[in-house]
Amino acid sequence: MANTEIKNAFYAQSGGVTAVINASACGLIETARKHTDKIGKVYAGRNGIIGALTEDLIDTSQESDSDIAALKHTPGGAFGSCRHKLKSIEENEAEYKRLIEVFAAHNIGYFFYNGGGDSQDTAHKVSQIGEKMGYPMTCIGVPKTVDNDLPITDCCPGFGSVAKYVATSIREASFDVASMAKTSTKVFVMEVMGRHAGWIAAAGGLATEKTGDAPHIILFPEIVFNEEKFLAKVKDSVEQYGYCSIVVSEGVKNAEGTFLAEAGGADAFGHKQLGGVAPVIAELIKAKCGYKYHWAVADYLQRSARHIASKTDVDQAYALGKKAVEYALEGQNAIMPTIDRKNDNPYEWEIGMAKLADVANVEKMMPKDYITSDGFHITDACRTYLQPLILGEDYPPFKNGLPDYVTLKNIGVDKKLDSTFEI
Repeated sequence: MANTEIKNAFYAQSGGVTAVINASACGLIETARKHTDKIGKVYAGRNGIIGALTEDLIDTSQESDSDIAALKHTPGGAFGSCRHKLKSIEENEAEYKRLIEVFAAHNIGYFFYNGGGDSQDTAHKVSQIGEKMGYPMTCIGVPKTVDNDLPITDCCPGFGSVAKYVATSIREASFDVASMAKTSTKVFVMEVMGRHAGWIAAAGGLATEKTGDAPHIILFPEIVFNEEKFLAKVKDSVEQYGYCSIVVSEGVKNAEGTFLAEAGGADAFGHKQLGGVAPVIAELIKAKCGYKYHWAVADYLQRSARHIASKTDVDQAYALGKKAVEYALEGQNAIMPTIDRKNDNPYEWEIGMAKLADVANVEKMMPKDYITSDGFHITDACRTYLQPLILGEDYPPFKNGLPDYVTLKNIGVDKKLDSTFEI
């Protein structure tokens, strides 16, 4: 976008939030505040792209520097997120016309969208429609997803902290189960997120440092569930170690390709709603083996656990938000900043970039050589990849024994358009 006029920026958060998405917001807003000669105000969309469509914008300039800085250690989405997928331009041109109308009314020339694959698709579409409608926009995608399934980038902000939480939780819970296994619970099943890609489940494997360490079994979406082999592995673990600790991804499927825990229905992106695979697995073990069990679903706990965030993850999330602004000011467009790994040990990385067209709607699955030949655990190659991503502690400040997080004022911008828009 080549012009000398100072333009405002639009930033929004999309999809499931994380422990560090606000760190990206912090990096982006703090960097923009250092370039007021080129970027006017940063407006945030209230509840993601919906905020743009409904002209419900938040004026981040009303927030103090200290509150913006506090975003770096605050989980959730400070401005509200959403699951709203823009259709193709041909299917729903009205949405795109509305976006351009709102952006023009508020002198917005920079578009930053912080999210996963669907969100990068949105950013890519906005870059195309701006050109088509004669309103050129600088569109930069900011990566975020706990699923770690964006292509090209080495890892995704949000994943490292979830990985640290999952590995820690399965280790701690397994100490509990091991203590009681002689006379009580012999099987513990922990369900984690991961619809198609097993990165989060794989992270549980970091807790296994020597033979006998939990988890004894990991169930990946990439591996077809084989009941017979699975139950044999459970029995073997109980016989050898006195108990069996299991991490299962929500997206595990049977030989027919059906999710073991499909609940019916779908979300706004067309993703099938899953109903909880942990109790399904636990009940199967009870019915076939007779072992007493406990199960847990990490659910929102895993992606909001800022108190145990990975410092690597926090640093990368902030750096990507910062670089998004720098790339925009350099004249880059329709791109997403990426993490490029330079070395495993010591872990070294730098910021690169990828075209949004190459990122949108592409899922990065677990490589075959990251899963053991029996399909139940991670290999050394996977451990080498995962280990650096959970390193370092970056504790939030505490007050009265609890994490002290910030809640922004989120003051709205006066509307300039007479028309409204129904979502």
